[in-house]
Amino acid sequence: MRFKASIKNISVFTKLVASLSSLHKVAWIRLDDDHVRFTIIPEQGTQVWAVLSISTIFSAYTLQSAIPSNAINLEVPLIPLLRALRSAHSATSATIRLTKKADIPLLSLTIQTSTQLLPPNRPFNATSYASDDDPSNNNISIHPIPDRETTIIQDIPVRVLAASSVASIHEPRCPDPDVHIILPPLHLLKSISERFTKIALSASSSSTSSTTPPPRLTLSATMHGSFRLSLNTDNLRIESTWHHLQNPELDPSQIEGGEEGIRKHASTIMKEREGEEAWAVVRVEGRDWGRVLGVGRMGGKVIACVCHETALVLYVYLVDEETADEGSVLTSRQYYITSYSA
Repeated sequence: MRFKASIKNISVFTKLVASLSSLHKVAWIRLDDDHVRFTIIPEQGTQVWAVLSISTIFSAYTLQSAIPSNAINLEVPLIPLLRALRSAHSATSATIRLTKKADIPLLSLTIQTSTQLLPPNRPFNATSYASDDDPSNNNISIHPIPDRETTIIQDIPVRVLAASSVASIHEPRCPDPDVHIILPPLHLLKSISERFTKIALSASSSSTSSTTPPPRLTLSATMHGSFRLSLNTDNLRIESTWHHLQNPELDPSQIEGGEEGIRKHASTIMKEREGEEAWAVVRVEGRDWGRVLGVGRMGGKVIACVCHETALVLYVYLVDEETADEGSVLTSRQYYITSYSA
């Protein structure tokens, strides 16, 4: 079993792991010939299924195992991985490989950094310094400033998972979404969501009940470009509503039955409704929702698929930092959030 690769996009890799680590401490990472998959399945809360092409974050990729497609399954602690990646922020190069020390499997990051060395007792200048031979310093002598290369090795203990232990794990199956809509700017949505959650926590702290449930927010959307975030308690109701958002068109090639399938699709039916009947609704735990919105640090757009009173599925598409082309980095990243009952 072998895995070694150069990390060509440390920024995207770091932001991805940072957003995942806010949801859970451990991720299942599956490597194969074509993709790297990050999966989080907590006992409660949001599930994440992210699929990236190898070229998104790796180059000089070497993978070998006895499993078809050379698949390797790893259980990886996210905080140590994030800490290691952050130490590579200003690296000139970084590689990652699967190794073993004292029979403990490790993901080992080798990070190369370069630091400019100044000659002793010389003022700093990126390209030159004055010659001592000329007291007036009118004669400038150009001297190269040497670099010092430093190698940093970060080892992250992991657990290698047998193929049989993960064979039965599959993405959740959800009904066709009643509404699909591009969410408003996530930094704004996150700020308002956290404010609503704090208000709910403040209200519940003054309650004499010892069984007060965690604060829950109601998310609603229509096929007419509207999205609503609201907090409803026994004592108050507050909401924020966005209009003129975009409802992406369905791709007939991705829908069973093609054009006929689209005509019968739940979202097409919702598009014909008006008033409160046009709103698809889910209820989420406020703090979990706030952590999910941390994906906004990665940029790109997020499409929310609302399955009325059942679940919320978020599809995240990132921006290629080199080409500024949306969707060219991430193949698929999905968040599954189960709705609470009213």
